[in-house]
Amino acid sequence: MFNFLKQVEDYAKRTFQAGRYIGQGLAVTFDHMGRRPITVQYPYEKLIPSERFRGRIHFEFDKCISCEVCVRVCPINLPVVDWEFNKEVRKKQLKHYSIDFGVCIFCGNCVEFCPTNCLSFTEEYDLSTYDRHELNYDNVALGRVPYKVTDDPMVTPLRELVYLPKDVLDPHGLPPGSDRVGRFPSEILKQAQEDDERN
Repeated sequence: MFNFLKQVEDYAKRTFQAGRYIGQGLAVTFDHMGRRPITVQYPYEKLIPSERFRGRIHFEFDKCISCEVCVRVCPINLPVVDWEFNKEVRKKQLKHYSIDFGVCIFCGNCVEFCPTNCLSFTEEYDLSTYDRHELNYDNVALGRVPYKVTDDPMVTPLRELVYLPKDVLDPHGLPPGSDRVGRFPSEILKQAQEDDERN
C-alpha cells in the first residue's frame, strides 16, 4: 500500500516538474515573440565593426624588418617569414610573408607586438572560400586593403544590430537618417562635453 502511494507521489512530482520546465521554455519563446526584429539583410546591409574589431590582418611589406617577433608571440607559430641575410647592408631582407587564416585565431598578438607597425587589423571578416588552401594569404594578398563598410557603395552600413526607436516594429521602413538607439563614440564624447559646459 505504502509502495503504491510512494509511486503515485513520485509520478505527481515528475509531472509537476515537467510542466514547470515546459512553462519556462514557453516563457522564453513568448518573451522573444514580443521583441522587435533585429534582422540584418546581409550582404546588402552590414554592421559597422567597432574600432578595435579584429578582422583580417593587413601587412605592409616595406615596413617589415624580418624580426620574427610576430612568430614568437603567436600562440600557434602561424606567420611564415622567409628572409635572407644581406651581407652588403648587414641586415635581413624579407623575401616572403604569409598567414593562414584557416588556422589563425585572431588573437592580435602579432599586431600588438610588431615593432614597426607593419601589421594591422582590417574590418574584413568574410573570408569564406570553397578551398581551405585559399585562406593561406601571401604578402600580396595581405597587402590588399579591403573596402570599409562605410565606403562600400554596394552596402547599406548599419551602426548596430538595428535596435529600433520606440514603437517601431519594421526595421526596413525607417526613413534614411533616422536615429537609432546606439551612438558613435564621437557622439557620446560630444554629449559629455555639452553636459560639462552646462554644469
